[in-house]
Amino acid sequence: MKKRFSVWTVGAMMLTGMIVGFQGKELISADNIYEQLNKFKDVLVIAEKYYVDEVDTKKLTEGAINGLIEKLDPHSAYFQPQVSQRETENIQGNYQGVGLSIRALNDTVIVVEPMGGGPAAMLGILSNDRIVGIGDSSAVGLGVEEASRKLRGPKGTKVRVTVARPGVESNLVYEITRDNISIHSVDVALMTSDKVGYISVNSFKVTTGAEVERALQSLLAQGMKQVVLDLRNNPGGVMDQASRLADLFLDGGPKGKPRQIVYTKARRPEMEEADTARTGDAFEKIPVIVLVNNGSASASEIVAGALQDWDRGLIVGETSFGKGLVQRQWSFNDGSAFRMTIARYYTPSGRLIQRAYEGKDKSSYQREAFERDEPEGENIDHQTDVKGDSARPVFKTNAGRLVYGGGGITPDYIVKPSTLTENTLNLLRRDMFFQFVTAYLDGEGRDLRARHTTDMKNFIRTYSISDEMLAGFRDFLKEKKVTNEEKDFDKDRSFIQTRLKAYIARAFWGNEGWYPVMLQVDTQFQKGVNLLPEAAKIAKLN
Repeated sequence: MKKRFSVWTVGAMMLTGMIVGFQGKELISADNIYEQLNKFKDVLVIAEKYYVDEVDTKKLTEGAINGLIEKLDPHSAYFQPQVSQRETENIQGNYQGVGLSIRALNDTVIVVEPMGGGPAAMLGILSNDRIVGIGDSSAVGLGVEEASRKLRGPKGTKVRVTVARPGVESNLVYEITRDNISIHSVDVALMTSDKVGYISVNSFKVTTGAEVERALQSLLAQGMKQVVLDLRNNPGGVMDQASRLADLFLDGGPKGKPRQIVYTKARRPEMEEADTARTGDAFEKIPVIVLVNNGSASASEIVAGALQDWDRGLIVGETSFGKGLVQRQWSFNDGSAFRMTIARYYTPSGRLIQRAYEGKDKSSYQREAFERDEPEGENIDHQTDVKGDSARPVFKTNAGRLVYGGGGITPDYIVKPSTLTENTLNLLRRDMFFQFVTAYLDGEGRDLRARHTTDMKNFIRTYSISDEMLAGFRDFLKEKKVTNEEKDFDKDRSFIQTRLKAYIARAFWGNEGWYPVMLQVDTQFQKGVNLLPEAAKIAKLN
């Protein structure tokens, strides 16, 4: 046991060294840190020596780390090696693999979409293909996580993928050479009319600013005069990419008065940052609407807050999540990592967007962002922001409009999503639309691909879900023993038809097919388009 004791003593000293090395000796009281580390070391050694059962010291250590971090704030976190790797890949915007978006359905791995330009797409794997084998092993019964792990691997290595394709008698075997796969921030960029462009951004990675700029340039070449930027359900990510995106729409301000985008305040001055806009982008005079909702957080709120504070456009949708904390990540030699809050960020007017979390458990803190009761309608003067909370601090936009801190970004126009019956919401939760379209395209709908995939625009313009197909959907729900109230089904008939059509379009063209269909029944998007003239007015672009 003496040997074990000396190992843990050395480990504690190394941990102390790491902590000091992260932030500098003046950050902490060495005596206090050593005292606490010695206490932890003693408990760990005693547990390892005397506990009634064998103990996993690694698990105990990770539990202690998690407990420590949970005492800080709801957004600091510890990641085990595999999770840490995925988080890093998400931030960097790339990984090495075959380039397939997959789902698991009834013990079967289904290709949702082969990523354009990826090795799997280049070899001809199609959406709706079933992956029945990976390497020498069956893929039947695998979940998405395990199947993804088997498909990923170092660039240049090969993996054999066996596919069952509806309508093809024999399985197809592909020998795929893995490559670098880009994880795009921009889900789609398209023209929704002769003048209006639409860009959906799912997160903020190190590539986001460049992706959005390319998307804007492409839409500009197609005649874009106005744009809707969709940040709904975007959880954030890399802070400097939020600044870069906002800068695309902001000029540098008058001489000697740089236009601020965001700034941070920290306990340590070296952790503080401030970003300002520069003049010169081609999009600084284009009217812009930003769509946000309860799932828009962090970097999304930096963009929305900057454009709102400078009256550069209008924010439309629902109040954003309310995360104004900045994290930095530190990695350990075993591949694990922890992400810790080092600063708070503020919008140009001085607003802290972070909601209060003190005294709340993590679950209730997360939940309250999605349980707000805010009335729909115009909110240019932002009186909705302080309903029931008159203590929120008040600030002013560049034009003198009142805005409030401490509770996310409240839109200039509050618009709720379409109201659906509980019956339809249950169909969505049970994933019935995807499951039905998958089965339909396996059977009588197989010839749709041959008839329509050569002309996406014509499909979107002319194809409709027939009464016969709707009846088939009802029969499918009965087979699956899913409750379906006919009166509610009829009430939401338009949405149901649109959703089914969108899944067919996605099977053929991915997001390029999905979004143009679903935007037709998207009340927040439709309202945003109608408000584009008002956005031009408030930005003084008329």
